[in-house]
Amino acid sequence: MAGPILRGISSGMTVNLSPDPFGALVERFDLPAVKPGPLSGLRFTVKDNIDIAGHRTSYGSPAWRESHPAPVQNALCVDQLLAAGAECVGKAVADELTYSLDGESQFFGTPRNARAPDRIPGGSSSGSAASVANGLADFSIGTDSGGSVRVPASLCGIWGMRPSLHRISEAGVLPFMPSVSTVGILASRLGHLNAIARVLLRSVPKPAAPLRRLLVLIDGVERADQAVQAQVHMALDRIARRTGIRAEPIRFTQIVGEDIPLSDCNLKALRDLQTAEFQSTLGNWIETARPELGGTLSMAYGNVRDFDRIAALESLTRCEWLFDRINAALPEGTVICFPTTPCIAPLKGSLTTLDAVRGFYEPTMTLTAFSGVARLPEISAPLLTVEGCPVGLSFAAGHYRDEFLLAALPALLGAESD
Repeated sequence: MAGPILRGISSGMTVNLSPDPFGALVERFDLPAVKPGPLSGLRFTVKDNIDIAGHRTSYGSPAWRESHPAPVQNALCVDQLLAAGAECVGKAVADELTYSLDGESQFFGTPRNARAPDRIPGGSSSGSAASVANGLADFSIGTDSGGSVRVPASLCGIWGMRPSLHRISEAGVLPFMPSVSTVGILASRLGHLNAIARVLLRSVPKPAAPLRRLLVLIDGVERADQAVQAQVHMALDRIARRTGIRAEPIRFTQIVGEDIPLSDCNLKALRDLQTAEFQSTLGNWIETARPELGGTLSMAYGNVRDFDRIAALESLTRCEWLFDRINAALPEGTVICFPTTPCIAPLKGSLTTLDAVRGFYEPTMTLTAFSGVARLPEISAPLLTVEGCPVGLSFAAGHYRDEFLLAALPALLGAESD
């Protein structure tokens, strides 16, 4: 039975307090479009670290929600979507303080993975992915730092885009890791993703550069499970047969010109930057407010609290070096691909030990940190299936070449992009 309907603070908004059957939403409501536009007829949800006027933002934490007032204004990216004709239908569950990739919340539960209901949806944009995959919305906006849009898109079998860093306005998005975090998009179809991205990117209409080279990051493929590797090669073979474009293998050492592993993008660069910034953006609140923390965040925050910021400054410099080297290897007209995640979604409740957490996080972030440290636009395409479960195949282009990437994928993927 539906819950009571209340009048919201925002003009024209109604609020339905009944939970959705998939555990994807914190709150259901109907916030109509401001005017017709290119997104007319599309429904969207908003990750609950992005402001909706008149509604407390939980940040995945009941303590945060109760200690912060409701915003007066929508986040600017929300207003962009409403002004382009889309209708907002709710706020989506986020992992606690968005510091997670698994999608299991002690406070809000685990949103249903529509393609693999016994498995995690991935996080931290867990409810965003679940709301799209379960048909509650056509698309959702989330945030991505270490993979929080791309990982749930991969594990739930939908489209997900992390744009070039700061291409989309973050006004009204709660601070997390400013040098790494960006607003991203999860969508049921590539056509929708393309239209939404061009609204949020404020794209200027102009001819896209032609696709000249398709690279495959061999180190990224090798980091994945054997079954995922086989699916990657099959997908690339389909692309080659359909388009005549054969992916050229390239190793990380060839990209950066030094004999260092792909994992350095995470372990010796991005991870330290993320941790130092988390100390500043949320560590101060945790230390002073002393909120109840869920088990996973408590374990992670122990490392944050003990982190040596001064010793990590070398890693921050390394981030800039990697940004320069990776982007130099991705000139205009070049796309590079690799598996979005190294495996299918783990079973729900299986990430309870430190070894299990490391077994999922370390290989996953080896893949997601590549675009993160280089600030690349990356799109996870739902092209792979292993044991009946989805895995994304990611395509990335050089920094600020978002529109080129969006234009290249339909030509590369053909009917698979429908």
